[in-house]
Amino acid sequence: MIAGPTAAGKTELALQIAEEFGAVVVSADAMQVYRGMDIGTAKVSEEERARVPHYGIDVVAPDERFDAADFIALCDRVLAEHPRVVICGGSSLYIRSVKRGLVQTPPADLALRAELAKRSDLHARLTAIDPVLAERLHPNDQLRIIRGIEVFEATGIQLSELHAAHEQQPDRVDIRGIWLDRVDLDERIDERVSKMMERGYLDEVRSLLESFEPTLKPMRSLGYRHLAEHLSGGLDLEEAVRRTQRDTRRFARKQRTWRKHLGLDGGDARELARTLWSEV
Repeated sequence: MIAGPTAAGKTELALQIAEEFGAVVVSADAMQVYRGMDIGTAKVSEEERARVPHYGIDVVAPDERFDAADFIALCDRVLAEHPRVVICGGSSLYIRSVKRGLVQTPPADLALRAELAKRSDLHARLTAIDPVLAERLHPNDQLRIIRGIEVFEATGIQLSELHAAHEQQPDRVDIRGIWLDRVDLDERIDERVSKMMERGYLDEVRSLLESFEPTLKPMRSLGYRHLAEHLSGGLDLEEAVRRTQRDTRRFARKQRTWRKHLGLDGGDARELARTLWSEV
């Protein structure tokens, strides 16, 4: 696995490793699964995909669902078919899910969610039934608060208790990896966004808006919301680009906090691959 913040060079390193060792690549990027979202997600090109088989790219349309459970299933299929696999990306949820699995919880109760969303005392309610989870969540984190209440209502068990039990389980897949980072990451991010604009970034967003509502979750994502706001007439283009660069830098800093959570260190990816695959 090659993980790290956005614009650190993970994609090119994964290509090099996969070519050298005859491996395939799985993209662990929550946005690259969407067809038509190419430039804004820094998706590997057709030429690069011709060099090395890639999975986890162009799986669904932007208005179709794809989540961590789908990613686990995709990875399991690839791992069953290929002896050498490089998982490459910056989605902590996807990477951790394929390694650790998902906490087993009941399905969503849409009626209960709609009822809870009308209440103003959600955090207090969660504190009463699951104080450990409530302490971890900001009072404005309505989505996760509602999920905590929903799980308790369905099972009588605290979601924090289910999480704690899950942490005691062994890894479902033995993944070894490195964390790739750069000291000049901010500059790399700004430069990449500028180059994306030169490659037709704005036209890509315009094309997507012809088929999909701007309120759609993928269209509200980091790489698309500000340019979509510009095209709707609410934001100057220069400011939209500036905000995209700014928010991407902020996201990269958040990604860095996941390094310890994922249990990864820096290192030599080629040496790791050589060690893992010497007998494969």
